[in-house]
Amino acid sequence: MAAANWRSLCLVSLVLVFPCVASPAAQPTPADAARERKMTLEIAVTPSSGVPVSGLTQNDFKVFDNKSPQAITSFAALGGDKEPVRVLLVLDAINATFTTVSSEREQILRFLRSHGEHLSSPTSLAVVTETGIYVQDASSTDGNALSAALDQYTMRLRTLRRSTGFYGATERTNLSLHSLAQLVAREGAKPGRTLILWASPGWPLLSGPAVSLTAKQQRQIFSSVEQLSTELRENRITLYALDALGTTETIFRSSYYLSFTQGLTKPYDANIGNLALQVFAANSGGVVLNSNDLGLMLQRCLQDATAYYEITYDAPPPEHPDEYHAIQVQIGKPGLTARTLKGYYLQQSGANSQ
Repeated sequence: MAAANWRSLCLVSLVLVFPCVASPAAQPTPADAARERKMTLEIAVTPSSGVPVSGLTQNDFKVFDNKSPQAITSFAALGGDKEPVRVLLVLDAINATFTTVSSEREQILRFLRSHGEHLSSPTSLAVVTETGIYVQDASSTDGNALSAALDQYTMRLRTLRRSTGFYGATERTNLSLHSLAQLVAREGAKPGRTLILWASPGWPLLSGPAVSLTAKQQRQIFSSVEQLSTELRENRITLYALDALGTTETIFRSSYYLSFTQGLTKPYDANIGNLALQVFAANSGGVVLNSNDLGLMLQRCLQDATAYYEITYDAPPPEHPDEYHAIQVQIGKPGLTARTLKGYYLQQSGANSQ
């Protein structure tokens, strides 16, 4: 599913459900189905310290798809100069207060300037607001130039004007998901791999005992999760959620998303929390961090580009449309953990996979 064929996300309000608008799509051929079933995993292997480990071989890895062992069809140790990874650093002005955004901006500026002209990965900047997205056209490894561009832009940031209460939260969720979808489509049009580092407390989860969804709303949430997670995977995008509220963040807000990271397998299990930023990040193979030191979190994420492994295998054929497959990667050396895509969706051959 190419970025150009991106369908509008089915965004959910408890008052209205906005319908999906699908682009016309040709019926997939057997060759299309074979390409869909070729899974590519970018895997970060880390000890407890979190610093990626290099020097592993194919024999150190075992891949399981829905708990079944899979034959690895290709293996590559990448990172650094072997295959440069692009970085998109996103400042979220939709879901944070003006004070928080200003603090994040200053921390990002210090981080960029501290690296001078020698950022480890080509980096570009984006700012998402309630009125649209500002995004740089080109990436750069010059931290000074990037900081100058951000400093010039953020002089125009303003306090958000939006509805309050539940309807304001719904509005922010819709705007945020649209912004994420647009940035994924934009990055997907480029070759290679991208890390999207999203500085944000996340958008409202809008889930809980008082929230009741209809079957139609649940189907639309499921479709949205399937679409966006598939776009992230096929376009080789790993998402990271960085909450700079640190110790001022509530335990509930910082951990509630964990209830939705197990993989959404059936529409009737769907909840609005499945659309959370932190959920998409964790399931894409990225990390969810919370710290008062945004610069430290950025540095932690960028380490993933210094050493990682690319493995491909042929996925088992699906037995029904919208079939979810869970992925597990095991490392044959003690003390090491593999972090990668947690799962994916497949269509039956001959079904409309768009």
